[in-house]
Amino acid sequence: MPELPEVEALAAYLRERAVGHIVERFEVSSFSALKTYDPAPGAVAGLPVTGAGRHGKFLDVSLGADLHLVVHLARAGWLHYRDSFKSPAPLKPGSGPIALRVRLDDGSGFDLTEAGTQKSLAAYLVRDPAEVPGVARLGPDALAVSRDEFAERIRGRNGQIKGVLTDQEVLAGIGNAYSDEILHVAKMSPFALTGKLTDEQITTLYEATRQVETDAVARSVGQKAAELKGEKRAGMRVHARTGLPCPVCGDTVREVSFADKSLQYCPTCQTGGKPLADRRLSRLIR
Repeated sequence: MPELPEVEALAAYLRERAVGHIVERFEVSSFSALKTYDPAPGAVAGLPVTGAGRHGKFLDVSLGADLHLVVHLARAGWLHYRDSFKSPAPLKPGSGPIALRVRLDDGSGFDLTEAGTQKSLAAYLVRDPAEVPGVARLGPDALAVSRDEFAERIRGRNGQIKGVLTDQEVLAGIGNAYSDEILHVAKMSPFALTGKLTDEQITTLYEATRQVETDAVARSVGQKAAELKGEKRAGMRVHARTGLPCPVCGDTVREVSFADKSLQYCPTCQTGGKPLADRRLSRLIR
């Protein structure tokens, strides 16, 4: 799933490549992906792309003076920028993985795509990004909070730190991948309870959050959209590296699996050398 660094990089790429161009056509292939009906998609044609930014993990493309295309790419969504399209023909409903297409006046444009059968990509055409329910519920951006506000947000939600860090109402922008990285840098168990964190641990966690997210943004911004996924994978220390050596201590990176996702961690760096219980493996052993 694209997180804060990748969405920031996509916004920067659109600012560089698309801003200033006029939308020639706004085409919808997956009607379930477009969650709004007013303004109608036809209202976009003829408008200039005036900006691009983000709200947490939501991409925000500004169109004309008062319209916004706000997109949540979900787990398998992506933005593909095309210097030119193979065919001028409009998209047909259900055109493979393509959900939306924006064609610009210079022949370029971008597709919003989603792989797999579970379709969760969501696009909203709105006059104010706050009209998008997910945006309205966001907490402060993970890179915009002070240490004290960070502490207040984390301690204000009881639970395991992994889940609290990825709760978008607590802090916006952190997802499954970068929370693994943050906890590894902070040398903290993903199952540590927020109510038991000391002031020193909170400070360490805050600094790790800023370090991991800032470094990832620096690596990502300036990359082409097609290169961002590879850049993200290359920069990971523990996430999606199950069975590989930890780059800090050399211990084997371990995994805990859940119904629809997993987390990775280093026992030596984060849990005092003790492997965490993996309920999926426990069921298999029984």
